[in-house]
Parts: sequence; C-alpha cells; structure tokens
Amino acid sequence: MPVMELTKFGHACVRLEKDGRRLVIDPGGLTDATALEGVDAVLVTHEHFDHFSEEALRRVAEARPGLRIWTNSAVAKRLDGLGTRVVAVGEGDAFSAAGFDITVHGAWHAVIHPDVPRVPNVGFLVDGAVFHPGDALTVPDTPVGTLLLPVHAPWSTVGDLIDYLREVAPRDAYAVHDGALNDVGTAMVEGFLGERGPEVPARYRRLAPGARVRID
Repeated sequence: MPVMELTKFGHACVRLEKDGRRLVIDPGGLTDATALEGVDAVLVTHEHFDHFSEEALRRVAEARPGLRIWTNSAVAKRLDGLGTRVVAVGEGDAFSAAGFDITVHGAWHAVIHPDVPRVPNVGFLVDGAVFHPGDALTVPDTPVGTLLLPVHAPWSTVGDLIDYLREVAPRDAYAVHDGALNDVGTAMVEGFLGERGPEVPARYRRLAPGARVRID
C-alpha cells in the first residue's frame, strides 16, 4: 500500500497525502488557509465553526473545480449551490475520495448538556488506518491503527479519554481538538494520556501545527 503522510493543522484539522493526492478533514474557523492548498477532497464531521468554514470551502471549491466534499446532511445543506460536488453520507456508508477509501462511523455529536441541542456528527476512517471521530468518542466496529484523539472539549473529561483509548486500542494516538489548550493544559493532558499516566494501549503524541508524520 502506498505510504500515507499526515500533517496536523490548527485545532481539529489534518491533511492526509498519498500518491500526490490530498485529503483534508475538518478545515474550520481555526484552521490556517494553507491546509487547503492543492486539496483534492474534503471531509467534514459536523457543522461547528471549529470544524467547518463555509466561506473557506466555497472559496476553495471555486478555485478547484475538481474538488469534492463529503459530510453529513446538515452541513451539505449549508453548501447548497455546489451541486453534486457535495455528498451527504451517514453511518455505515463507504466511498472513495481522491484515492482514499473511507468508511463512516457514528451519527451524533457528543452530549454537552441535556439543554444543549445535539447536532449530527460523523466520524471518518481513512484507508482502514486513520480515524477522525469529530466531536464524539465513537468506537468503530473495526480495528484502528491511528486515532485522532479530541483531547479538550466541553463534552469530555480526561477519564473519558483514557477509557476511550482503552476501548479503541489504537497503536498511535495523535492529539486534535486542542486549540484552546495552553502549554500548562497540554502538559496536564499528556501526563494522563502518555507514558506517565494510567496504562493505555496507544503511543500518545501531540503534533505542533505543520508537523508531519508517516502512517504505516
């Protein structure tokens, strides 16, 4: 299988590259515009601003006529006018995007509070190797080698993350959803999820924006 490279961008966004093709997941309002340079396909987990920027996607779609976007039905409605270039998907769907094989897992955003309405949220497993859950702790029904772990959110605790890592049991976990953490918060999270914390089955790392890793 061709080598896949992952680049971390701001907060929840990553770019995957393989055979010269670029797939971007969750380019939101906290994402540097360079994430979408040369992009062939985009996946969006849900509608919150830190994962989805309608303005940025419309701009790149105009510049790149071959671009296609896969997302849930709520986000697809907000991209009205782009026609068949936007595809609504849901849990259990499978498709190919820019040469990457994708399966969809999960249906809803994690509960923040009973009085806060939930929005649809889909997670994406790419090439059976890299899983981005969006804003949920969805456990795919298939093994995951690399988990993109949302480490800081109003809907989870560190205890939830420890249990989630144990249940998914990936080989590697890379921090995402970390844009609101300062250096102290980052160190605190690492102290629980890394080698110094209670036993988890994954190697945990937080990548600096722009850092790249090879996915084996």
